Amino acid sequence: MSRPTIKFASVTLDCPNQEELANFYSALLGWEKKRFDEEWLAVISPDGNICLLFQEISDYVPPVWPNEPGRQQQMTHLDFSASPADKEAVIKHALECGATLSPVQYADFYTIFKDPVGHPFCISFFG
Repeated sequence: MSRPTIKFASVTLDCPNQEELANFYSALLGWEKKRFDEEWLAVISPDGNICLLFQEISDYVPPVWPNEPGRQQQMTHLDFSASPADKEAVIKHALECGATLSPVQYADFYTIFKDPVGHPFCISFFG
């Protein structure tokens, strides 16, 4: 039996305010926002191949990073990349968009941030 074709469609992030979180990722990445209906808002990569969806949850609880026993854990994290030559400018840009630096960093070749509602994400700096 041959394997059917399955394509990656999107990652959905829960949040307390989808407009605010979509604005953050749109500013961070320079991607366009697109509203599908009242429930679904997205930012989409320029080539249309990557879609971040935002689902508003009224009782949203942000994850704790790094994980702590008995506390809300991350369900996913996003990974982005940028040129090592741009590291300082990229970090400054992320902070200006509303990200915060994680208090714990594990390596020099990537930086861990939290988005405005607490989702951890990394920007890797590989040459």
